[in-house]
Amino acid sequence: MTSGRGGDQRIPRPPTARPGPPAAWVGLPDERRRPNLAVVRERLAALPEPSAPGPVAGREAAVLVPIYEAGGEAHVVLIKRPQWLPSHRGEIAFPGGKVEPGVDADARAAALREAREEVGLAPAAVEVVARLDGLVTVSSAFTIHPFVGLLAERPVLVPDPSEVDRVLEVPLSVLLAEGVHREERWSFERVEEFGVQFFELEDETVWGATARILTALLAHLVADSP
Repeated sequence: MTSGRGGDQRIPRPPTARPGPPAAWVGLPDERRRPNLAVVRERLAALPEPSAPGPVAGREAAVLVPIYEAGGEAHVVLIKRPQWLPSHRGEIAFPGGKVEPGVDADARAAALREAREEVGLAPAAVEVVARLDGLVTVSSAFTIHPFVGLLAERPVLVPDPSEVDRVLEVPLSVLLAEGVHREERWSFERVEEFGVQFFELEDETVWGATARILTALLAHLVADSP
């Protein structure tokens, strides 16, 4: 962990953990580290069709990646889960949750519903512009479907205290800054080695599925145009 950064997240790092490869944006010019909403929209318009995460786990979930512009910079909305929850306690996440059969028409509808319930984000205020690659969580075996939603203005968010401890509104430039992201390679008994992403903010650490989604999104946003 970078000195003075990170938070109190419980990270089950194995003793065999070792450094992984650098992020796609290492050495990126400063002017490309501060994307605005127009750049995000343009880059996501070129996003290929999402790939399947492999065999769908028994439970499906959806998350919303809300992005808005303030001060000429794109910001992403994240939440911190309360410490008393039975799982993912204290973790930084996107608004989201399980896809509820009979309630949600599809995963996209579930992501919008959860964002409304957790932080008071009205579905009508969200322009869903991309669906990112799905992924399967290692610990809880959820298949997660991420959706990127653009907001015309900074939202007034009202977090539900039963599900959200705090809301973070993070400029993408902070996530793209040198020294904030790193990858570790983890392995456990009978589990093939895999990469784990981390973003160490001033007072929180984003890791796990949320960091995997952020890493893939940011890598696409800074990639050279085809």
